[in-house]
Amino acid sequence: MYDIRIIPQEEIETTLPFLDALNDNRLSTEVLTERLAGMCQHNYECVGVYDKEKLIGITGIWTLHKHYVGKHIEPDNVMILPEYRDKKIGELMMQWVHDYARSKGCTAAELNCYVQNHKGVRFWVSQGYRILGFHMQKIL
Repeated sequence: MYDIRIIPQEEIETTLPFLDALNDNRLSTEVLTERLAGMCQHNYECVGVYDKEKLIGITGIWTLHKHYVGKHIEPDNVMILPEYRDKKIGELMMQWVHDYARSKGCTAAELNCYVQNHKGVRFWVSQGYRILGFHMQKIL
């Protein structure tokens, strides 16, 4: 059985290899470390899935408030190590996240998924998420 829990702030840098892989190794460790530290100052937590003591999966979570949906949780940077994929670990992690969100008084969950991430889109739809719009960005 896998252990799922919030990663303590003093252990948050254990997520860096996952974040590096998710960003296709485009960002330096220094940039990732700096950004992660900044995120942790602003309502960000990270959930870890452990196989014994080995970290095998992560998802960041933001607790947010928006006028159209109220208090909700946003999973972010979700990743399971390749050798652990297709074992329903993502589903277990998201069930934990949704239960955690309910315990915090959240009424919904929202997330961003890149349109070219076909496996990701299928996963989120299978978890009950609906596609509502586009994620848009402008670099300033």
